[in-house]
Amino acid sequence: MPTLSAIYRYPVKSTQGLSLTTSELSPSGLPDDRAWMVTSTEGRMITGRDCPTLVKVVTDVDEHSLTLSAPGMPVLSVERALFSQACPASVWKDDFAAWSGAKSADAWFSDYLGRAARLLYTGETQRRVRPFPDVPLSFADGFPLLLIGETSRQQLSEWVGRDMEMARFRPNLVISGAPAFAEDGWKQIRIGNVMFQIAKPCGRCVFTTVDPQTAEKSADQEPLRTIAQRRKGPEGAEFGQNVLAGNVGRIEVGMPVEILE
Repeated sequence: MPTLSAIYRYPVKSTQGLSLTTSELSPSGLPDDRAWMVTSTEGRMITGRDCPTLVKVVTDVDEHSLTLSAPGMPVLSVERALFSQACPASVWKDDFAAWSGAKSADAWFSDYLGRAARLLYTGETQRRVRPFPDVPLSFADGFPLLLIGETSRQQLSEWVGRDMEMARFRPNLVISGAPAFAEDGWKQIRIGNVMFQIAKPCGRCVFTTVDPQTAEKSADQEPLRTIAQRRKGPEGAEFGQNVLAGNVGRIEVGMPVEILE
């Protein structure tokens, strides 16, 4: 039976992922996953697509604060309570309200990126998943959770001709012990007591070409080139599955993944 082999969350959109061994989980996803986002002063998102060095930012988070660190930068701890000013935010075609006000974090990211920037917080998000209007959504691109099979990553690496780290693809849930791309055919799974619906494939972008260690884009446009050649579908270059959790529960690395449909 397949098993859950890794759990990742990304407190600040496009920054380095945090590996978890266990986590609470709800229909809105993992706690504090993409709860913060770097934006322009107008609230337009700044991501690793246009600022790859964001992948070198390391975060830590607890119930009171967010901590930031990066090469050449001082460590900064920012209290959640500082995000107290309502402001507009935008992710793709979604315009919604978020929270600003942590001036020290704005200055930190502006210094690090070399451009004027702000750090926004979702708080109690007003945003919703477009096809599922009852499901809350943070600053994630379109769905609360992304699932990828480890064997699928291995197959892609074989096609490319070199190892493509899982960190390039920024999953929340990694499944081991299933055939390559078996997740394409899943419709409903269970991990622990949490039911998951497989919503649709994830269309990939140039962010996958950014090396998660060096922040450099691959000169040969891999692995996006190979995904586009081998995995072309309705969502474009497809790799991974967007999923929704149907209930609140706890998941843990090593749990079996039951394929229900």
